[in-house]
Amino acid sequence: MQHIIDRFISYVTVDTESDPNSDTTPSTEKQWNLANQLVEELKAIGMEDVTIDENAYIMATLPSNVDHDVPVVGFVSHFDTTPDFTGANVKPKIIKNYDGGDIVLNEEQNIVLSPTYFKDMLQYKGQTLITTDGTTLLGADDKAGITEIVSAMEYLINNPQIKHGKIRVGFTPDEEIGRGAHKFDVAKFGADWGYTMDGSQIGELEYENFNAAGAKITFKGKSVHPGYAKGKMINSMLLASKFVAALPENEVPERTSGYEGFYHVTNIDGSIEKTMVQLIIRDHDREKFEARKEKVAQIADAINDEYMEQFGEPIVIADIKDQYYNMKEKVVPVFHIIDIAERAMKELDIKPLIKPIRGGTDGCQLSYMGLPCPNIFAGGHNFHGKYEYVPVESMQKATEVIVKIAELTAKIYNG
Repeated sequence: MQHIIDRFISYVTVDTESDPNSDTTPSTEKQWNLANQLVEELKAIGMEDVTIDENAYIMATLPSNVDHDVPVVGFVSHFDTTPDFTGANVKPKIIKNYDGGDIVLNEEQNIVLSPTYFKDMLQYKGQTLITTDGTTLLGADDKAGITEIVSAMEYLINNPQIKHGKIRVGFTPDEEIGRGAHKFDVAKFGADWGYTMDGSQIGELEYENFNAAGAKITFKGKSVHPGYAKGKMINSMLLASKFVAALPENEVPERTSGYEGFYHVTNIDGSIEKTMVQLIIRDHDREKFEARKEKVAQIADAINDEYMEQFGEPIVIADIKDQYYNMKEKVVPVFHIIDIAERAMKELDIKPLIKPIRGGTDGCQLSYMGLPCPNIFAGGHNFHGKYEYVPVESMQKATEVIVKIAELTAKIYNG
């Protein structure tokens, strides 16, 4: 257990926050710090063909130790952390033999991780939890996944009696800003299928995800002295408010679950002359996804129609771009890769939790790039904020699942 803890902490204490406003890959220079560290660690444990390209994509090989043909299986995680909350100066706290009560993360700021609010905590009573100190995120998304992949490869190298085919591992930058797979060389990776280790609670196995789009809505205005503004001023901030109010009020993240889609306003920045609204659009169903994008365009068109005579040109510009699609379409035709993962969990006495992802992973895009790539739990909870935590036992189990998938695949394809 301590080996996994030490490895995980060595990753999360390196700041790898990505930046959606950057046009470089990786989007932040500091991501190279952990990337280079991982390259050296992969070499040190005995992995072969360890490479890192000019965009910080890392790949490595564990050669087959059987004499029959086995499909090449890949395991993928990302090393960046979200820009939604700071990942600088992470100071993990280790809670051994968790008693099921409140955990004071930061006494000075009265920040408490409580099972009263986060009920999932209770299933980990008696286990070892790693939490934040209340001032940063933890980074289990997805440094827990990297910990598990490296630990599984190290275990297989040190235990050659476990038979397996060729395994490829890949670590990516910028997943949290939707670009983790953009420059991933699927042909170079050379796997028949893969798994992202990027899920949450123990047992999660996911092959359905949102269809996703991002929208930038620009509102124009006219600034006039407020004392003489009647019939002349157009306040772009009020137009933006009108737009947001026209979105379905119950179709937001905090009021939806399961297969229900949503609109999510992520940022509003404005003045009288110009306001920018950014939002994301999500739905598992492709037709409903297209309808949601059309709804955004219709609201913008209605405001344009209302102000065309006064403003003389479109006053609202809606820029809507697709981000990724539901991987189900690409995974169902090769459903045996789900069967293998499910069997691996059951043989380890883990109850598989097969459910749709209310988000996305690198695997969504990789599946459409020719690498079917469902998602397996990495163990963390409450990602992207100060209440993030991960049970060490979940990371251990995820590591065992990787080993078991490798072992089962070799057995299944033996004659």
